[in-house]
Amino acid sequence: MTAKHNPRPQRAEILTAGSVDVINTGQVNASARLIRLYIGEQGRWAIPLSIYSGVSSGNFGHTRAQSNDILVANLINPLSGITNISIDGVRFFQRDSLRVSNSGLFYQIGERLLTGIRADAQGDPFSGLPINFLNTYGSAGLYLQTGAWDRSNTRALGVAWFAVRYIVCHSDPKILRQVFPMVIGTGVYHGYSIGWGVEITNFVNIKLVYYNYVRRPETEHNFPLYQFSFNYSLRK
Repeated sequence: MTAKHNPRPQRAEILTAGSVDVINTGQVNASARLIRLYIGEQGRWAIPLSIYSGVSSGNFGHTRAQSNDILVANLINPLSGITNISIDGVRFFQRDSLRVSNSGLFYQIGERLLTGIRADAQGDPFSGLPINFLNTYGSAGLYLQTGAWDRSNTRALGVAWFAVRYIVCHSDPKILRQVFPMVIGTGVYHGYSIGWGVEITNFVNIKLVYYNYVRRPETEHNFPLYQFSFNYSLRK
């Protein structure tokens, strides 16, 4: 979610960032940004396109095997999914490229491939097996940032940020019923997140995010989500 107001030319970035996420459900996610490129006219307008790929594990902590706890967490996390393609960025209110402290509107919209566990159903030979399905999502909110640095190396200026956003996602309800048999309506879920992080190149890159559903999946799992992430960046 971090964003620096930087005047560098817009060029493709390959395997430049990612994160390892630990969530209070016991889930561990690892995701990497495979590529980030810009579509448009350089120096005039451009659409930032990112492709992520990730894996999830429920074998840490108390998450039960063959459970959809992981899916419930992934639905509200915009960076989840085996494959995740999105348009994302921050539109700063102040356009001065030398300004570190700034604020703006954060946005992300995309498509991803999620995995769930088929619910137990009498006579269904596929019960308990994983199922992959597409999920469309979008999020938008307010983003604030200011400077951050290591006391021993004041030249390495980074950013500390705070963000609040609303998240909406949708999947075909016919497919969701194979995972959550009690699904009613259109298969739309939504909620919000509040996050804070600090990024100083070659020193530290962490974030803390709180997620909560406003309309959650039709399941017995009803918990707020706390995400602690170790991000990495290979940009120079």
